Amino acid sequence: MVLQRLLLGSARQAILGSAEVAFWGLKSIKGSYHNFCTAECKDVTYTELKSLLKSKKIMLIDVRETWEILEYGKIPGSVNIPLDDVGKALQMSPKDFKEKYNEVKPSQSDSLVFSCLAGVRSKKALNTAVSLGFNSAQHYAGGWKEWATYEFSEKKQGN
Repeated sequence: MVLQRLLLGSARQAILGSAEVAFWGLKSIKGSYHNFCTAECKDVTYTELKSLLKSKKIMLIDVRETWEILEYGKIPGSVNIPLDDVGKALQMSPKDFKEKYNEVKPSQSDSLVFSCLAGVRSKKALNTAVSLGFNSAQHYAGGWKEWATYEFSEKKQGN
C-alpha cells in the first residue's frame, strides 16, 4: 500500500511536472512572440497612414478582393493585391510584378503597409510579408471602414 502511494505520487509528480514545464515553455514563447510582434509589426494609425501617403515613402497594398474595391472604393494610392496572392506577388520577378500590378515591385527593405476592410486580412498579409523578409512592413488595422469614416466626415465638415 505504501509502495503504491509512492509510485502513484511519483507518477503524478512526473506527469504534472512535465505539464508545468510545457506550460511555462508556451507562456515564454507567447511572451517572446508578443514582444517580437510589437517591436517589428507596428500598426499604423489613420493619421500616420495619411502622412506616409503624402510623403510617398510607402507602398500601400489593399488585400481585399477586387470586387470589394470596385463596389466600395479604395484608399487613394493603394495597390490591390488580394490576400491569396500576396505571397506569390512578393516573390515575383520585378518585370512580372510591374506587368501584373502596374507598379514597381517593392524590395525587402521598402516600407509596405497592408490594409483591408477592418484589419483581419491585412494582419495575415503582414505576417506573410514578414515571413518573406519584408521587415519594414506594417499594417493599417482600421482598414477601409475607418478610412472612409474619417474621409467622408472630413469632406462633410469642409463643405
